[in-house]
Order: sequence, then C-alpha cells, then structure tokens
Amino acid sequence: MGKILGIGNATLDIVLTVDGYPRENDEIRCCDRSVRRGGNAANTLVVLSQFGHCCGWAGTLVDSAEGRFIRDDLDTHGIDTAACRLSGSGSVPVSSILLNARTGSRTIIHYRDLPEYAFDDFRSIELESFDWLHFEGRNVQALRNMLERVRQRNPSIPCSLEIEKPRPGIEALFGLAQVLLFSQSYAENRGHTTPGGLLRAVHREFPAADLFCTWGADGAVSLDRYGRFTRQAAYIPSRIIDTLGAGDTFNAGVIDGYLARRDVDSILRQACLLAGEKCARIGFDGLAGSAVQEP
Repeated sequence: MGKILGIGNATLDIVLTVDGYPRENDEIRCCDRSVRRGGNAANTLVVLSQFGHCCGWAGTLVDSAEGRFIRDDLDTHGIDTAACRLSGSGSVPVSSILLNARTGSRTIIHYRDLPEYAFDDFRSIELESFDWLHFEGRNVQALRNMLERVRQRNPSIPCSLEIEKPRPGIEALFGLAQVLLFSQSYAENRGHTTPGGLLRAVHREFPAADLFCTWGADGAVSLDRYGRFTRQAAYIPSRIIDTLGAGDTFNAGVIDGYLARRDVDSILRQACLLAGEKCARIGFDGLAGSAVQEP
C-alpha cells in the first residue's frame, strides 16, 4: 500500500434526486435530498483509502459548520487533513446537484467563493514520505509551481494530473506529470470526437507520460509512453443509480493500479470496473468490498 497526497477541491454537495430532469420554469418535487462531502480530489482519496492506502488531502477550507462537516467526513474515511489551509475569508464551495433517478445522470451547479490552495501552502509540506502525488487540474499557475518544485526536489515521486475542464494554460502542465487523466468533456472541447484522437495528439507533444481518457458508456482508452494503445469497454451495472463521482473513482483505480505495479492494460480494466461499480451505488462506501480488483 502507498502513501498518497491529493491536492485539489473538497466541496459541500447538496444532492436533490428527481424523477426525471425538469424543463425550464418547471416546479417539481424531489424524491430524496442528501448533503454530502464532494470534490474531485477528495472523492478520489476516499476511494483510495478503502483499498488500504494512507491518504492526505491538501486544499482550502473555511472554519465554519460546513467546513467542519467536510473535515469530519474526511476524518471518518481516514484522510489526513494536516496540509489543509483554513481561509479567513470566503465560504465553502457548494455544488447543487440534480440526480436523475431514471438514468443516474447528474447536473451540477457549482458556487465558489474561496481562495485556491496556494503554492506557499504546498511548499511547506514535507513530501519525502509520499509514494504518489495526485493533482486536480485547477489554479493552473500555482499548480505549475507545485509540479516544478516536485520535479526539482522530489523527482522520484510519481505525479498524476486530472484534466477535467479546459482551463486556460492547463496544457503547460502536461509535461510535468507522469500520468495524465483526461475527461470526455475536455477532449470534446478541444475538438476531438474520440478519446484516441485526443491521446494521440497529446502523445505527439508529451511522449513521456502515460495517458488515459474516459468516455462514459463507451468505456476508456489509454496510450502509454511506449506508444501502446488500449481500449476498454465500460462496465455497466444492471441498474445505474448514481454517476456522481464516477470519473473520480476511475482516477482512484488508475492510481491504485500503479502503486500495485500492474501493467497499463490491467490498470485500465480495473479502473473501468471500479467506476462501473460506483455507478451502481449512492456515494462511495463499499467499493473495497465489491471485488473488482484483479489479483
């Protein structure tokens, strides 16, 4: 098992489950309501902790009831928050989520009024004891400084970078991580109609990284640093209940696979299985008992 630090977001998720997506100007009742801890990096760490990894989270929170709710949830899942920065201004990021009970799809409206995790916060962390660093692709300039510091001072620690959204300048980070994790949304925004098209374009410019791209119900693909291309079908459960965080779960499956020293084909297969299992349940609990890992 490894020691992993995740740098990124943790949010308060207000999830409203509805029986079908509403039309504009509709007034409907929800059939369920829950308040959860969310955030890409935080979700990924919660999944990784279930598989025995020692995980820590580096991000920004506010000392408020909502902030304490998030920290308590991370503590419950064994996530160390010592690297967390408590901000003196702003409020906890909130995602208001409509979860369609018929399809399991989710629509997210995000509100953020909180300073991002800064480079000064990151450089105070002693990284020597970590086996893996996972970065959520946001706050690009600070992230570049973080990744360059790792490359200069701790080059033996592997880094993964999640690229979910097309943020300005994020491509400048691609040469600083060993594993790049792309979303379908990013690929399509860059004009690619297939995941392979994106990965081949990135590989030509950044050939030293292993690349992954998810594509919803069509599964995922990988292109490793040696130019080997792999396609994996999605694992689709008999009933899709909640797709919220499926991509974060996929990323956890990839990181766990590297730390277990699996080959890329096996890593891709495990990550798709794990993401599919996530879609068959509400939240993330119980994934370690779903027997999706390969021997």
